[in-house]
Amino acid sequence: MAALIFGNAEYIKGGVLKNPANDAIDINNKLKSYGFHTIMVKDATHKEMDKGLREFKELLETNEVGLFFFAGHGMQIYGRNYLLATDSDNADETEAKHSSLSLDKVIEVMEKSPATTKIIILDACRDNPWERAWNRTVATRGLASVYAPKGTIIGFATSPGELASDGKGRNGTYTAALLQHIDEPDCTIETMFKQVRNTVAAETRGKQTSWEHTSLSGNFFFNLSLGKVVTTYSETSLADALFVVDETKPSHKIIMGLKSHNWYTQNDVLGRLNDKSVTKMADNNLFVLGRNIYQAACGGSNSAIAYVESFFEMTSGYPRKKRKAILDGMLFEVFFDPQAKLRSKIKGNLFNELFDLRKHAALRNSFDFIAETLVASLGDFYVLPGHGLELAVTVATKKVKDAYIVEAVYVDGRDVLRPDGEEQEIDGEEVRFYSRKTAAEVKEQLSQELVVPSRSLKITYTPPEAAAGEIKVPHGYTVRKV
Repeated sequence: MAALIFGNAEYIKGGVLKNPANDAIDINNKLKSYGFHTIMVKDATHKEMDKGLREFKELLETNEVGLFFFAGHGMQIYGRNYLLATDSDNADETEAKHSSLSLDKVIEVMEKSPATTKIIILDACRDNPWERAWNRTVATRGLASVYAPKGTIIGFATSPGELASDGKGRNGTYTAALLQHIDEPDCTIETMFKQVRNTVAAETRGKQTSWEHTSLSGNFFFNLSLGKVVTTYSETSLADALFVVDETKPSHKIIMGLKSHNWYTQNDVLGRLNDKSVTKMADNNLFVLGRNIYQAACGGSNSAIAYVESFFEMTSGYPRKKRKAILDGMLFEVFFDPQAKLRSKIKGNLFNELFDLRKHAALRNSFDFIAETLVASLGDFYVLPGHGLELAVTVATKKVKDAYIVEAVYVDGRDVLRPDGEEQEIDGEEVRFYSRKTAAEVKEQLSQELVVPSRSLKITYTPPEAAAGEIKVPHGYTVRKV
């Protein structure tokens, strides 16, 4: 999925708008959270808007979903719509037309791309001082109706002839409503736009009515819950916070024991798992049981740790499908919280021990399951976990006295080391604190933060001798995806 986002506020000859830059930032962050590859430009000149569209055109060649968002001044000139750059010429309509981005051009670029779903969102009918100066009639203000090619939906902040509100808070009224409703789970984009329309009407007391043109042939969801995509297990197993324990069922008794946080109880109930008992247990229950085994292992239960580390041997007599359900659950627990939402930080205590099981061909189906589930959840990873792909990493260090300080970590030619939160300062100067680690300990830390098993992580140090020395890693820094 790819998105091009413009937020134009600082107009050189047309005054300053309050919120378009904020609109662009917030839409950009929201789309990135849903897995979009975004290009965002604030206060774009005519040349920058053309450049952004060219880059977007290239992205659309390899993405099935394309989204274009614009916040700022827009106008219709002789029935065609133009999105104004910050340096658009306001001398007259002809000059404005040739120094702005044509909406028709955007539509044509998207129509001719391989993308099957095209979304255009325009918060672009704010009160334009140029139109007032040209003494234009109400009928020619705002944006004109346009044709939506096949597979396209176009959302307008206003109906023809209306003006959009720049909003009372951080965002324009339309964008604020969009941000409010975009997270609604399992809601089609058409239904979302209807909810946006109601909110906009309420906020403006009916003075502003958003509208859409659509020719989508299928359903598109920004926030499709995992339970709608992953059908192997029930929604109450995926979101196990909803799982209701029934003490009459043997598998549920084991789950209860694992949830006790008492090591003696956890060790005892795991002893009830054997070839015979597992055969009688439902796959959904075994999936939840697997989640709780991994949870108990991360909490320090010796029997649960042993179960994870010796899973291949200990479960060799289980029916194939039952064995898979338990391992699916353990892998799922690494990445997903009790609401079936992706964790911001994986539960990685036994990440490498668990992923080391991929070497057994008989267990590969579970790793295919977690890879497919992570794709469905729109997770953003350096390489997709579960497929055994290698990742090359270069750790750049500087020799200081008796150790090597980590200065950068390069993946695909880009330094991915960044502050994880507030940087520490003393008297206005940034101050870094360090912990001393061996190369093996650095590899374990990188493995968890990059979400790549150690056996698939190929680390090179500069200079090479740093790998044999003591390494100082800065506190408060991470290589996790943003």
